[in-house]
Order: sequence, then structure tokens, then C-alpha cells
Amino acid sequence: MKILVVGGGGREHAIIKKLKENPQVAEITCLPGNAGIARDARCVPVKATDIDGIVSYVRQNPVDFAVVAPDDPLALGCVDRLHALGVKCFGPEAAAARIEASKVFAKDLMKKYGIPTAAYEVFDDADKALAYVKTCPIPVVVKADGLALGKGVVIAFTRDEAEAAVKSAMIDGAFGASGSRIVVEEFLEGPEVSVLAFTDGHVVKPMVSSMDHKRVGDGDVGPNTGGMGTIAPNPCYTPEVAERCMKEIFLPTIQAMNAEGCPFKGCLYFGLMVTKDGPKVIEYNCRFGDPETQVVLPLLKSDLLTVMLAVENETLADTPVEFSDGAACCVMLASGGYPGKYEKGKAIDLGSAEAMAQVYHSGTALDEDDNLITAGGRVLGISCTADDLPTAIEKAYAAADQVKWDGMILRRDIGQRALGILKKEKN
Repeated sequence: MKILVVGGGGREHAIIKKLKENPQVAEITCLPGNAGIARDARCVPVKATDIDGIVSYVRQNPVDFAVVAPDDPLALGCVDRLHALGVKCFGPEAAAARIEASKVFAKDLMKKYGIPTAAYEVFDDADKALAYVKTCPIPVVVKADGLALGKGVVIAFTRDEAEAAVKSAMIDGAFGASGSRIVVEEFLEGPEVSVLAFTDGHVVKPMVSSMDHKRVGDGDVGPNTGGMGTIAPNPCYTPEVAERCMKEIFLPTIQAMNAEGCPFKGCLYFGLMVTKDGPKVIEYNCRFGDPETQVVLPLLKSDLLTVMLAVENETLADTPVEFSDGAACCVMLASGGYPGKYEKGKAIDLGSAEAMAQVYHSGTALDEDDNLITAGGRVLGISCTADDLPTAIEKAYAAADQVKWDGMILRRDIGQRALGILKKEKN
């Protein structure tokens, strides 16, 4: 089979490595890919958001199956356009991708169908939003309505921070058109859990749970990033919580999307908060998370392509989706200054990391002499699996310490919160 993967980050690299395990896969092309992906697939410099370019490429170079991985091309209707060409795809069409592309759509959906989430208000007028945050309960969460590279959410612990978040999104245009409308929602308390799930619009098959680390600094300080590391499974996702999520959140969400006339097929990401009142939805994503994918897929025992085809063909009920009982840890290596301004083009020395771990490339390129250089904020994801979480974490950091470039940053506490929870449970 000839496979097309749209995207060019660590998530796509993890997907491609897993797809390669299927002996039926003869060729994988990635648009646009990156320097690391180029070792595992043929990369063609067509941007993931260039839908016309992707369609043109597929017309000239037919493929048997396409995986559209990032949020932007999904929201722009890439799957719709490929379906129109007769190409089978993994990923939701644009109407279903609104569950991530519009926070307002997602919140209104949950309110209408009784899916547990935080109370909220929607604003498209900055003055009204500023007036609201002057009197609403604090802390409060301010979210840009549209896609913002995982950085459009601010948890404001003071009124000044809330006002600054509103002004940044709605007046200063920090997120472009995505911030012209905002959601201001109740601050929920409890441990966060990420659950990716395969769904064909009929059944939901959750993947192993994970715990993301969004803030840039140790101890969860500093601004939000696209994710500085993950571990799986998440110890807060107990069998009891999982059962409630399936009954109160997962299946009701799929049924709600069907009722709204926009069935969801693909990977649906549930960002959850386990509150004292039970699990609630913080956010939905319409695709594999990054870097959650880099710990979830290494634990997948089932064949990924088989599962993806079952999702497209709506035969997921008859397709096993199994995960190993072990654990995984991914440590992200980033450019100094990220998520703010950072320099590109720094020479990367991988040392012996590739012999010790899965090295997923997020933001890398080759210079004119074919040397590996940095080309993004998040540059590499170092992932390891093991029988238990402490060993997976130890292995990931041992491999991460092999990598060097000028200005490299990483968090040193990925997984420590999870270890603390496991220790408390043991005692």
C-alpha cells in the first residue's frame, strides 16, 4: 500500500514509525515532513495547510490511504477534499473537526447534550469580556475560540492576569482571528488526564491514558507550550474513572456529533479534569495529541494501519485495539526561548540517543552540508518504554542527556507528579 501522511512534527514521525511495522506498507510519503521523518518516509515540501497543493500532489501521485494528522488541515477540510478524490482517509471531515477548531462549538455541544464540563461565557466584544472578568470568580480560564498551536489558553489567577489575557487575545491579536472570540470559563480543580480514542462514529476504543506537561518550566511554571513531555499511563485514570468517562463523556460525545449531523471518525482527544464531582471535559482535540502520541503509540500492540482502516470503514467494533501493560515517557527537547522567540539553525549532536530511545523529530532540518540543525521551538522528543514508569523515565532522561545543541532546554521533572501519586497509592 502507498500511504500519505500530512504533517511534519513529532506526532507524524511517531505515526509513520508505527505504520511502517505493517508489511503491506510499500511506501510512505509525508507532506512536508522534516529531517528525521525523511529517514522513514519520502518527504515532499508541500505545507500541511496548502490543501490545494496536497490535492494536486495526490492527483499526480495516487495513494491508497491518507492520514491527516494536524488540526489545521483537518479544520480546513483536507479530508473532505481527499474523500472527493476517492481516497480513504484517517481523520475527521471539517464539520466534525469544529470540535477542536471552535471552543464555542465544543462548549455549546457539551451544554446542549449534558456532557460534564466547566461553566462558561462566550464573548466577541472585548469591552464586555473585560467587564465580565472584573467581577467573575477568580481563578478563571480564558480561551481563544480558534486554533492557537496549543497556546491559546490562559489560567488567570488574578484579575490583572484575566484582563491581560482578554486584551492579548481580543485587542492585541496575539492569536490572530482565533482570538477575536473568546470563552471565559470556570476554573476546575483536580488532576488532568489526556485520553486519545479511536472512533468510527459508532464505537469508541480509548487508547492508554497519558499525562501532559504543558508549562515550559520545572514545577509547572512559566507559559503554556505545545507540551514539554508526557508519560503513560496516567495513574489518575483509574478503572472507575474510565468507566464513568465512557458512560458520561466518550459515548455521549460521539452520539452528540451524530445528532448534529457531523459524525466524528478518527482520533478524538479528550482533555479531562478529574474533579471532586467526577470527570469533566477541559477540551477536545480532533486528532492525535503531540507529544501524547509519542508515548501512546509505542505501547500499542495492535497494528496501527489495521485500526485506522477499520475507523474509515466503520468496522472498529470488530477490530481489536490492544496496548501493552508497560509504561512510557517522552521528554521534549526545545530551543532556548520557546515558547517565545528562539533561534533556529543550531547544530544538533544526537550522541548515542538513537541507540537508547525512540527519537522523534519535531522541528529539525538539514543545512547545506546535510548536518542536522534545529528548525522549530520543540525540536526532538525522546521516548522510552519499560515495564514500569520509573524505569521509563530514567531511560528517557539518560537518552536525552546524550543530545546537545547550543541553547537546548528541557524540563527535568517529567513524570515526577505521576510518581508521587503512585507512591501515595502504594502507601
